[in-house]
Amino acid sequence: MTHPGEITRRQLLRRIGLTAFVAGPGAGLLSACATAGGGGTPSSAAPATTLAASADPKNPFGVDPNKPLEVTIFSGGYTDAYAKDIHEPMYKKAFPGASIKHNATQQIGIQLRPRFVSGDAPDVVNNSGPESMDLVALAGQGHLADLSVLFDAPSYDDPGKKVRDTVTPAVITNAKIDGKDLVLNYTVSHRALWYNARLFEQKGWTVPKTWAEFTALGELAKKEGILLFAYPGQVGPYYQTWNVLYTAAKIGGNQVIIDIDNLVDNAWLADPVKKAVAAWVDVQTKYGDKAYFGLDHTQTQVKQLQNKLLFYPTGSWIENEMVKDIPDDFEYAIAPIPDVTPTDAMPYGAIQVGVGENFVVGAKGKNPQGGLEYLRIMLSKEGAKGFTEKTQNLTVVNGAAEGVDLPAALRSAAKAQDAAGQNIITDARFEGWYKELFDYATEQINVVMAGRSTPEEFCANVQKKADEIKKDSKVSKQTRSE
Repeated sequence: MTHPGEITRRQLLRRIGLTAFVAGPGAGLLSACATAGGGGTPSSAAPATTLAASADPKNPFGVDPNKPLEVTIFSGGYTDAYAKDIHEPMYKKAFPGASIKHNATQQIGIQLRPRFVSGDAPDVVNNSGPESMDLVALAGQGHLADLSVLFDAPSYDDPGKKVRDTVTPAVITNAKIDGKDLVLNYTVSHRALWYNARLFEQKGWTVPKTWAEFTALGELAKKEGILLFAYPGQVGPYYQTWNVLYTAAKIGGNQVIIDIDNLVDNAWLADPVKKAVAAWVDVQTKYGDKAYFGLDHTQTQVKQLQNKLLFYPTGSWIENEMVKDIPDDFEYAIAPIPDVTPTDAMPYGAIQVGVGENFVVGAKGKNPQGGLEYLRIMLSKEGAKGFTEKTQNLTVVNGAAEGVDLPAALRSAAKAQDAAGQNIITDARFEGWYKELFDYATEQINVVMAGRSTPEEFCANVQKKADEIKKDSKVSKQTRSE
């Protein structure tokens, strides 16, 4: 049975560019701590700045070859080496007379919001991490350059193809804010539960497919002093927000998340949401440890590497993020969310696949033409392959990862995606559309998981916040159909 928002396997492969990857490593695989873009409907937002295209296929935006370029990168799980060692040198090779100012930070919003407001934005911004900027707000103020000229430009590798024809179509779908192409999502990721395959092999344990099997494994692990599940209560609690949302979609289908994104009345009060919250609160109560509410994501991930917890909710960037700390007896593998009820709308094996890791061009920066060309370089096969080699994460560029030796986590994710077929859990776009709502939901996740509120109170509180945003005429509203 196919539910709204679910797609066939062939549609999925076309969207995320993995046709070659399924046969062998081939194309784009989201993001280290990213916020996603999203489709929208026109509103009263300021018009996006659209730059005129040039007739020169090698310089389609008319870049001044001697004009400086400023690039700001979120230095999180992916670090900033891919920019310094791959993309910036490619730009410098194309324009030897241009200097490049490179800035790496984990405080994107804190550093850049004042600069956007003052009209002194960097030319390229990797808007990611817990301090990421509200892109809808920036779009409404005309701070983001229109990327349609980029998507319609000749590709870096083949002038006979447009850029839009070389990437997964999900890039274009998720680029839109208020109907304009304003955001480039560069990576593809799989979010689910992650575990140590070596430990399971050693213990003779099998990955649980039902909630009864999941909790039974929790009892076994508890006897050995191992937690069944944990998430970071500090700097990363949104991992559990994602996990609850994907569990709700597992129970009720993707329409649950679509309704939340569209601010449908009482969407947070839907039965699948309540059941998802209740299920995870029960796991935390019986098999968790409140001490983890004081840990950040790195500290929690180290605990998993020490086999102090079995399952951790995150994305396929996890292996690269922890690569320096992974012991020889640890092998990351992905586990789908177990069946919560006998009547879950999506069968066992459903996982979330999405595009992410936002990049934008500052419309009021000093060199937006250079910013567009920088993104075109990123979307070349050389630029994308270099990113994959540096980060061990796949991009949205079709065929760019062919020949790259992928690590265990990505091999496991690819296998899980193949098994999932059409049962792909959609991304929650309200994270990027209504950041205030997402941040509030994440605050409440810690409250309910710690037992300081009930699942019913959690749903009611977040629904109240969603209602406030829906009624706020100053907030630009977005919609999606799938």
